[in-house]
Amino acid sequence: MAELVTMPKLGFDMAEGTLVRWVKAEGDSVEKGEVIAEIETDKATVEVESNHAGKMYRHLVEEETILPVNAPIAVIVAEGEEPSDEEIEALVGKSGGGSKKKKEQPEEKALEKVSEEKGEEPAAEEPEEEGGEQPVGGVRSSPLARRIAEDKEVDLKKVEGTGPQGRVVKKDIEAYLDSLREEGREAEAQVVGEALQPVTAFSVGEVPEDEVLSMSRLRQAIGRRMQDSNQNFPHFYLTRVYRTEAMMALRKDLNALLPESDKLSVNDFILKAVALALRQYPNLNASIEDETHIRRYGHVNIGVAVAVEGGLMTIVVRDADQKPLRLIAREVREMAGRAREGKVRNDDIMGSTFSISNLGMYGIDNFAAIINPPEAAILAVSAVQNEPVVEEGELKVGSRMKATLSADHRVTDGAEAAEFMQVLATYLEEPMRLLL
Repeated sequence: MAELVTMPKLGFDMAEGTLVRWVKAEGDSVEKGEVIAEIETDKATVEVESNHAGKMYRHLVEEETILPVNAPIAVIVAEGEEPSDEEIEALVGKSGGGSKKKKEQPEEKALEKVSEEKGEEPAAEEPEEEGGEQPVGGVRSSPLARRIAEDKEVDLKKVEGTGPQGRVVKKDIEAYLDSLREEGREAEAQVVGEALQPVTAFSVGEVPEDEVLSMSRLRQAIGRRMQDSNQNFPHFYLTRVYRTEAMMALRKDLNALLPESDKLSVNDFILKAVALALRQYPNLNASIEDETHIRRYGHVNIGVAVAVEGGLMTIVVRDADQKPLRLIAREVREMAGRAREGKVRNDDIMGSTFSISNLGMYGIDNFAAIINPPEAAILAVSAVQNEPVVEEGELKVGSRMKATLSADHRVTDGAEAAEFMQVLATYLEEPMRLLL
């Protein structure tokens, strides 16, 4: 039976995406769960996995095509099956998928490829170079490659493309930088590779020119979401100082027993502690359903903000209350790596019910985060620091950490949120509870 693959919805506010690369060609065998294509959204380039097994029978759209959510993109059939064009057209029509368009090109119909194969004449259009979009400068390249090239100040004309029709992709730019180093041009590679590093000093009298930069799709998406949240969510904030001597000591002891690849971070302990505390305070593991309903989530899926090129991305540890610290650490490390490489999977970024933003690694003393819609709360975590404290009337040096909860007043109140922060202290200050 023929199965239709559609543009996935990779986030509650996603309206469209760009199919940047087909991983499975027409005629290739496909296993359930295999990556078949790469989709670029406002957040990242995401690997799309197949929900069906069989053969990639037909691509309904070309690479570099912008499509609305749920638009048909491909047909997968069982091995040996040969559906007719009429069956495919009926399947696509039944899906109700929207129209598509090439980047910077006029609209096209989603069934254009089917029509061409049936011998129908396509509508007249302006001639263009074979292969689709022709970016400024005459070099075909993927959106991710263009972003990296712009950020690293790489001239795409100097990069040999290995993608379809000679398109430049991410690995080509990385190979170009490596070649500069291999040819003994380390200085040039250093300049190109570190073009975005902040300038810390100028010679006397030197004044940089003003720069006007185009906002990336990721930065635009962050701006829209945070503006909406800050304007429409009635935030309130609670800050608490946590004793962290026991947590830091336990982390040191556990890491002494673990291989380098499995080391635990402070954030792993915080993530587990937050997940367990949320079990007792479900109103913080919730969201506004509509004007008269609140949805309390059964699963505790913790979103972790990760810094990526051009902004932030939230990766999701599912059922964090059910997982041991070592598994949490491994999942966060793997998902963060994929996020920074622009290769996240759908499950990596979907379905968070509560978020954590940790800036402790930058030495930040205290900050408050904006709630990540549609969640009801977010925890902002600052640095673990040694500071003077008074205990039993004596001045000592203590290990302390501040955390600030931002919560939606439509869903919860100050007293309940304060109790949550108190229970969180139990887990952070008595961290052996996290191992039970």
